[in-house]
Amino acid sequence: MSDEELVRKIARHNDALLFAVLYDRYAQRVYNKCYSFSNSQAEAQDLTQDVFLMLFVKLSSFKGKSKFSTWVYAFTYNFCVNYVNRNKQRLMSDKSDSISQSTKPISVVDDDAEIANMRSEKLKKALDLVDPEDKKILLLKYQDDISIKELTSILDIGESAVKMRLKRAKSRIVEAYNKIP
Repeated sequence: MSDEELVRKIARHNDALLFAVLYDRYAQRVYNKCYSFSNSQAEAQDLTQDVFLMLFVKLSSFKGKSKFSTWVYAFTYNFCVNYVNRNKQRLMSDKSDSISQSTKPISVVDDDAEIANMRSEKLKKALDLVDPEDKKILLLKYQDDISIKELTSILDIGESAVKMRLKRAKSRIVEAYNKIP
């Protein structure tokens, strides 16, 4: 049964057993996203459970304008961004013990390759310094490899707005990255 068929049946009958099928399909992916916004595995597990509780409640709001998987990712990102906004002091910490040092600052981002070439530990720290909305769009684009077209659906904005937000987010991440010693 497709995700969309499951959603219709779950929404129509409020069927928790069918919802368990969706849970099994998406739990690991939702957990991974929650983990990228949290301080620990336990916190990520709690966030994952909260996301699925809210998904069950909000399932009837899925209108089928995008794939269900896209809607779940957007829902998860929005939930985590709201969580971070409510708990600014609990931003994701760098999980590595060593801090990688870069000797030269990178230049203004004209090319996606520069984002990919940033040192990962330092990039994680830079992500902590940017606005959660910037972090969200950057992670969607570069970590999850979501296309511009899909981003328009997830963010419910036009293509030019997505491109502009990406450009601004890339500039801000470069600026934050260059400030880190």
